[in-house]
Order: sequence, then structure tokens, then C-alpha cells
Amino acid sequence: MKNINNTLTRIIVSLIAIPLIITVGYFGKFYFLTFIVLISCVSFFEFSQLSSKKGIFLNLVMGEISIIAIILNFYFNWLSPVILIIAIPIVLLFCELWRNKGSALQNISSSLLGVFYLGLFPATLIGIREFYADYNNGGYLIISIFVCIWLCDSAAMFIGTLIGKHKIFPRVSPKKSWEGTIAGFIFGLGGMLICKIIILDFLSWNNIIIMGLIIGALGQIGDLIESLLKRDANIKDSSNMIPGHGGLMDRFDSLIFASPLVFIYLSYSHLFN
Repeated sequence: MKNINNTLTRIIVSLIAIPLIITVGYFGKFYFLTFIVLISCVSFFEFSQLSSKKGIFLNLVMGEISIIAIILNFYFNWLSPVILIIAIPIVLLFCELWRNKGSALQNISSSLLGVFYLGLFPATLIGIREFYADYNNGGYLIISIFVCIWLCDSAAMFIGTLIGKHKIFPRVSPKKSWEGTIAGFIFGLGGMLICKIIILDFLSWNNIIIMGLIIGALGQIGDLIESLLKRDANIKDSSNMIPGHGGLMDRFDSLIFASPLVFIYLSYSHLFN
């Protein structure tokens, strides 16, 4: 009964969240900017709670400020990204001088990891959304990436549960199997191929296939990486913020890890056409 209730909760939350996410992705601008800031800031807070289980104390305030600065800079293009990449470690190192809490080395290392993993990586979604001169095209691509990530995750989970026998990484995630991983990869790639026919006609087949491969592979690696972090901290979910789904890190781990490489590919896609 508990599993049935949990599944029902997951479905209800998904029915509410998915149309909302698609809507903000399509309209972009301030709506999508706010959405990415929310994902990043909440995920960084969850990461700070996860780190505290290991006796590590992130600089939460400066970390959140750094994340917001990175995301806003992606949107407004105020500064060269290199300036922020240099300035943020300097500021965090300076602030650590005054904290005297736990291990300075671990605090700084984890703060920087959190800022770039949960700030810079999601910020590339802004870059993808704002990439095309035809603003609708960016919306269609963002929607397609979301849909393909969902297809990949769902296929990996359901098919892995049904027929998964060969474990892919039992030390990190005992339930994940090669069967589920292959299914997720196929569905992620297949989703991009379908999106090409429906809404991504402005992209070449080369672009579609390469982005599908990135999403199908990197999305699942992102899920494994978050599982590694949670297992190290001996927790099941990053938080219980989303009923039936865990925390925002749990829900967006695949997207967070795949989006930087999609953005890099887009930036140099002319080399592949």
C-alpha cells in the first residue's frame, strides 16, 4: 500500500509540475531565469545539508550569491565568465579566513564544487534557451531536452525494474542495471529524433543525433554522480521537498549534468555541419 501511495503521489506531482516546466521553458525570459535560479539555489542548499552529514560546512550565503551572479551573468552578459570564475574562488577563500568552522580545506573545496556543479552547470540552460535569434527555437529546444531527460529517466527506471539483472554500478546505485541504462539511452535518443520531426525542424539530423547521444549518456551519468554523493553522506534523498520525488537535486540531476555539454556542443555545432 505504501508503494502504491508513493507512486500515486509521484504521478500527481508530475502532472502538475511537467506542464509548468514546459510553460516556463517555452516563454523563457524572466520566467525561465527565475526557474533556473530557484533550481540552483535550492539544490545548493540541499548540497550544503548533504555536506554537513560529513562534517563539512559550506559557505551557504556566499555560495548562493555566487550562484545567482553566475546565472544572471549568463542572461545579461555583464561580465566575461572568466572574471567570475576567478573572482568566486578568491571571495570564498577570503571569507573562509573568518569562519573558523570545521576543516577550511573541505569547506572551500565543497563550496566551490557546489557553486560550479549546481550554479554554473544549470546556468548553461539559460545559454541554450537564449542561443537562437528566433526566440521560439530556443524554447522548443529546451522543451525537447526536458522531455528527452524525462523519457530517459522513466525508461531506465521502469525497464530496469522489470527486466534489469546485470548491475551497472552496485557500489554507487545497487538498483541500476545495464538493461535499464540501455533502455534510457535508446529512449533519450529516440525522443530527440521524434522532437526533430515535431518541433526541431530548424536543427540538422547531425545536431539532433549528437544531442540525443549526449542526453542519453550524460543524463544517466549525472544520476549516478548524485547517487555517489548521497551514498557517501548516507542519505536516500537530497531532501523531501517534492512529495514522492525527494529534492530538487534528485529531480534535476540528469539535466544539470547533461546541459553543459549540450551548450558546449551548440556553441561549436557549426564544426559538425
